Amino acid sequence: MTSHQSAQTMKPATAAKKLGVYLEATPTEFQEGVVSRTELAALQSDPPQWLQDLRSTGPHPRPVVAAKLGISISGLARGGVTDALTTEQIDALKQDDPEWLRKERATQAEVRKETVRIKERNAERSGKAQEPRS
Repeated sequence: MTSHQSAQTMKPATAAKKLGVYLEATPTEFQEGVVSRTELAALQSDPPQWLQDLRSTGPHPRPVVAAKLGISISGLARGGVTDALTTEQIDALKQDDPEWLRKERATQAEVRKETVRIKERNAERSGKAQEPRS
């Protein structure tokens, strides 16, 4: 008996997420089809023009918007940003530097500092745990 392996495929939403693009802005044939792992790898290694354009000008999905602004996705929601934004809109937000964005950036900076502190503490603890006892 021979086993027949079919190519693994994913929904367009999953592929768009892996590519870091906003699904609704992708071409119709991408949105309506399925994407194999091979096709995804090809899109990542040699992106077509539409993918290059989406990555450079958007609209960008919320995780990308949050990263470009230096805040969390929750911070976007607290700031009232619920839709995908273009690079131009993101740059305008950075330029305007509203109070909510400054606050969210400060919050994110504190979260990062705390994460580093905990990581260092855990590394120190694991180092002590490995020391031989006399």
